[in-house]
Amino acid sequence: MAAPVDLELKKAFSELQVKMMDTQQKVKVADLQIDQLGRVQKHTKLTQAEISSLPSNTRLYEGVGRMFILQSKEEINDLLTDKQKTVDDKIKELEQKKVYLERSVKEAEDNIREMLLSRRAH
Repeated sequence: MAAPVDLELKKAFSELQVKMMDTQQKVKVADLQIDQLGRVQKHTKLTQAEISSLPSNTRLYEGVGRMFILQSKEEINDLLTDKQKTVDDKIKELEQKKVYLERSVKEAEDNIREMLLSRRAH
């Protein structure tokens, strides 16, 4: 009778282990994406700071593919502000996803502990 239970525990343990490893990988990916977006955020802020220090009659160009389009200072500033909002939203979304994934990893670890404790009790 102990053999079927043992096989059941092994199967559940291996499934939980796979889920944990997958979730941990997703957390690492989310961390990398947050770091990358943080760099974009910093670049955008620095660009806005530099543009704000320029005289209002300065000719500014926006890079689009392989060409540059003449834009007003206000238009460039609006584009950078929109980019900043988008990056902020993505970072918040990734942080929420990361919290969910970390909670999922903790639940998987707790399930593994419970299985091991129940196995020892039998």
